[in-house]
Amino acid sequence: MAAPHDGPWLDDAAGRLVRPYQVSDGRTRPTTRLDLLSQVMATGATPLGYLGPEHSAALGQCEAPTSVAEIAAQLKLPAVVTKVILSDLLDCGALTTKAPDFYHNPTDRSLLEAVLDGLRRQL
Repeated sequence: MAAPHDGPWLDDAAGRLVRPYQVSDGRTRPTTRLDLLSQVMATGATPLGYLGPEHSAALGQCEAPTSVAEIAAQLKLPAVVTKVILSDLLDCGALTTKAPDFYHNPTDRSLLEAVLDGLRRQL
Protein backbone atom coordinates (compact mmCIF):
# COMPACT_ATOMS: atom_id res chain seq x y z
CA MET A 1 0.00 0.00 0.00
CA ALA A 2 1.28 3.49 -0.78
CA ALA A 3 2.44 5.65 2.05
CA PRO A 4 0.21 8.72 2.54
CA HIS A 5 2.99 11.16 1.59
CA ASP A 6 3.86 9.28 -1.63
CA GLY A 7 0.61 9.99 -3.39
CA PRO A 8 -1.08 7.61 -5.82
CA TRP A 9 1.97 7.03 -8.06
CA LEU A 10 4.25 5.04 -5.72
CA ASP A 11 3.90 1.85 -3.75
CA ASP A 12 6.54 0.69 -1.25
CA ALA A 13 6.54 -2.92 -2.45
CA ALA A 14 5.69 -2.50 -6.14
CA GLY A 15 7.54 0.75 -6.82
CA ARG A 16 6.21 2.98 -9.56
CA LEU A 17 2.53 2.26 -10.26
CA VAL A 18 2.44 4.13 -13.57
CA ARG A 19 4.40 2.05 -16.04
CA PRO A 20 6.97 3.74 -18.30
CA TYR A 21 5.05 3.08 -21.51
CA GLN A 22 2.10 4.97 -20.01
CA VAL A 23 4.29 7.98 -19.24
CA SER A 24 5.15 8.30 -22.94
CA ASP A 25 1.63 7.38 -24.12
CA GLY A 26 3.03 4.19 -25.59
CA ARG A 27 5.48 6.03 -27.84
CA THR A 28 8.94 4.51 -28.15
CA ARG A 29 10.49 6.89 -30.66
CA PRO A 30 11.31 10.50 -29.85
CA THR A 31 10.63 13.09 -32.55
CA THR A 32 14.13 14.54 -32.07
CA ARG A 33 17.37 12.58 -32.27
CA LEU A 34 18.92 12.59 -28.80
CA ASP A 35 22.11 10.89 -27.67
CA LEU A 36 22.52 9.87 -24.01
CA LEU A 37 25.24 12.52 -23.77
CA SER A 38 23.22 15.25 -25.51
CA GLN A 39 22.89 18.32 -23.31
CA VAL A 40 19.43 19.86 -22.85
CA MET A 41 18.61 23.17 -21.21
CA ALA A 42 15.42 25.06 -20.45
CA THR A 43 14.71 28.04 -22.69
CA GLY A 44 12.36 29.77 -20.28
CA ALA A 45 9.40 29.32 -22.64
CA THR A 46 6.27 27.93 -21.02
CA PRO A 47 4.91 24.80 -22.71
CA LEU A 48 1.40 25.27 -24.06
CA GLY A 49 -1.12 22.83 -22.67
CA TYR A 50 -0.71 20.10 -20.10
CA LEU A 51 2.14 17.69 -20.71
CA GLY A 52 2.28 15.66 -17.49
CA PRO A 53 4.15 15.46 -14.20
CA GLU A 54 7.18 13.73 -15.75
CA HIS A 55 7.51 16.57 -18.26
CA SER A 56 7.48 19.11 -15.43
CA ALA A 57 10.04 17.10 -13.47
CA ALA A 58 12.30 16.82 -16.54
CA LEU A 59 12.00 20.53 -17.23
CA GLY A 60 12.94 21.24 -13.61
CA GLN A 61 16.17 19.26 -14.11
CA CYS A 62 17.19 21.45 -17.05
CA GLU A 63 17.97 24.77 -15.35
CA ALA A 64 21.59 24.27 -16.44
CA PRO A 65 22.79 22.10 -19.34
CA THR A 66 22.14 18.49 -18.32
CA SER A 67 22.71 15.24 -20.18
CA VAL A 68 19.84 12.99 -21.21
CA ALA A 69 21.40 10.18 -19.15
CA GLU A 70 21.42 12.33 -15.99
CA ILE A 71 17.77 13.28 -16.46
CA ALA A 72 16.78 9.64 -17.01
CA ALA A 73 18.56 8.70 -13.78
CA GLN A 74 16.89 11.50 -11.82
CA LEU A 75 13.44 10.61 -13.17
CA LYS A 76 14.10 6.87 -12.63
CA LEU A 77 12.81 6.18 -16.13
CA PRO A 78 14.30 4.20 -19.01
CA ALA A 79 16.38 6.31 -21.40
CA VAL A 80 13.99 5.82 -24.32
CA VAL A 81 11.03 7.10 -22.27
CA THR A 82 13.10 10.06 -21.10
CA LYS A 83 14.02 10.82 -24.71
CA VAL A 84 10.34 10.87 -25.68
CA ILE A 85 9.55 13.26 -22.80
CA LEU A 86 12.46 15.52 -23.68
CA SER A 87 11.54 15.53 -27.36
CA ASP A 88 8.02 16.68 -26.40
CA LEU A 89 9.61 19.58 -24.51
CA LEU A 90 11.94 20.33 -27.43
CA ASP A 91 8.98 20.32 -29.86
CA CYS A 92 7.11 22.91 -27.80
CA GLY A 93 10.17 25.14 -27.43
CA ALA A 94 10.64 24.66 -23.69
CA LEU A 95 14.08 23.06 -24.16
CA THR A 96 17.06 23.49 -26.42
CA THR A 97 19.65 20.82 -27.13
CA LYS A 98 23.32 20.54 -27.97
CA ALA A 99 25.00 17.38 -29.21
CA PRO A 100 28.14 16.28 -27.37
CA ASP A 101 31.35 17.82 -28.76
CA PHE A 102 32.76 14.49 -29.88
CA TYR A 103 29.49 13.47 -31.55
CA HIS A 104 30.95 13.58 -35.06
CA ASN A 105 34.08 11.61 -34.11
CA PRO A 106 33.35 9.16 -31.27
CA THR A 107 36.64 7.34 -31.98
CA ASP A 108 38.86 10.37 -31.40
CA ARG A 109 42.18 8.93 -30.21
CA SER A 110 42.81 11.63 -27.57
CA LEU A 111 39.34 11.07 -26.08
CA LEU A 112 39.82 7.30 -25.94
CA GLU A 113 43.25 7.70 -24.36
CA ALA A 114 41.84 10.05 -21.71
CA VAL A 115 39.11 7.52 -20.87
CA LEU A 116 41.67 4.71 -20.68
CA ASP A 117 43.93 6.78 -18.40
CA GLY A 118 40.99 7.54 -16.13
CA LEU A 119 40.05 3.87 -15.92
CA ARG A 120 43.64 2.87 -15.12
CA ARG A 121 43.72 5.39 -12.25
CA GLN A 122 40.52 3.89 -10.84
CA LEU A 123 41.93 0.37 -10.83
